[in-house]
Amino acid sequence: MARQRRPTLHALDKLPLQRVQAAALLSAFPATPTLAAAIARMGFVQADPIRAPARAQDLILRQRVAGYRAGDLEQWYPELGLEEGYLYAYGFLTRELWQLRHPPQLKGLTRREQRLLAAIRERGEVHPEQLQAEFGAGRARNAWGGYSTVIKLTLERLHARGLLRVSRRQQGIRLYAPTPVAEELPSRQQAFSALARTVTSLLAPVPEASLRAVLAPLGRALRSDPRAELAAQRASGALRAGALDGVTYLWPAAAELPRADEVPRVVRLLAPFDPLVWDRRRFEQLWGWAYRFEAYTPVKKRVRGYYALPLAWGGKVIGWANVARAAGTGASGEGTAAPELEVELGFVTRRPREREFGLQLEAELERMRQFLAAPER
Repeated sequence: MARQRRPTLHALDKLPLQRVQAAALLSAFPATPTLAAAIARMGFVQADPIRAPARAQDLILRQRVAGYRAGDLEQWYPELGLEEGYLYAYGFLTRELWQLRHPPQLKGLTRREQRLLAAIRERGEVHPEQLQAEFGAGRARNAWGGYSTVIKLTLERLHARGLLRVSRRQQGIRLYAPTPVAEELPSRQQAFSALARTVTSLLAPVPEASLRAVLAPLGRALRSDPRAELAAQRASGALRAGALDGVTYLWPAAAELPRADEVPRVVRLLAPFDPLVWDRRRFEQLWGWAYRFEAYTPVKKRVRGYYALPLAWGGKVIGWANVARAAGTGASGEGTAAPELEVELGFVTRRPREREFGLQLEAELERMRQFLAAPER
């Protein structure tokens, strides 16, 4: 019997750079009038605790929700049907995605973990300090090389296993509660396929190599093959593909590549972990310069600053800004003036000379002032 050949995909169309740039910008910033709509559209928002000038999750959402204020996500978290957890990084997921990413794993629990889980199921929501009297306040090395309480590390392991959820935060500290028992769980492959579609949509258009790397940890957790999954989605027509300077890009089939003139001529200051910025290889290919997150870089080796925010102008990302509250202007109270800002700008080539850029930059800085006006939580 003759060996059957594998079905081959069609030769890839060459993609114009400006249309891929436009697709990345328009896909990243769809119209979402409310916080709930933005969360539903994105599925995942990466989190980071550094406040320079605000936390990453708030900086990401301010670009997608009109009137968003720093701290709104934490304030409304219990009502939004969200969970804290990992997708390709740590952040906030819709409950449906969290259940796919963190199916409950009871097998292999230590005796301490079993006792702790039983205590939380009996009490409901708990603060970690409430458990120290019973389970001890010993310390152990954490993943960052420092030390945390054994209770905190055990709670984090149970959370990662899908057995606990973060119910809310109290002054930045996670409060945990038992995870509701799911009536029916999808297969690992079904879960992986759904998660792959979410990640692809969030980062699209995205280099296939980058997407495979992002999906690799999910594939290991769910025993699924990212390469085979992406090939199946391309073969089924769910994903489209094209080539930009020899790099294969993927995006959902329902999305058309827009024209460059469809991108609004506005200025945006982006979080270092914004989906538009997240893939550094894509960033460099699309915008022609390398962006690096330098918060953990020694001061003398920094090129752009501790927490440089990439600066987008219309259909390009042309520079960066370091933004801080001016000395003596802390978080405002309700009804008080927005804080003054200290802003340091940098440009890859030179600052745009057109008057429109100056007006749009000032409008963006005013939005930043209003965003920072809420009391910090």
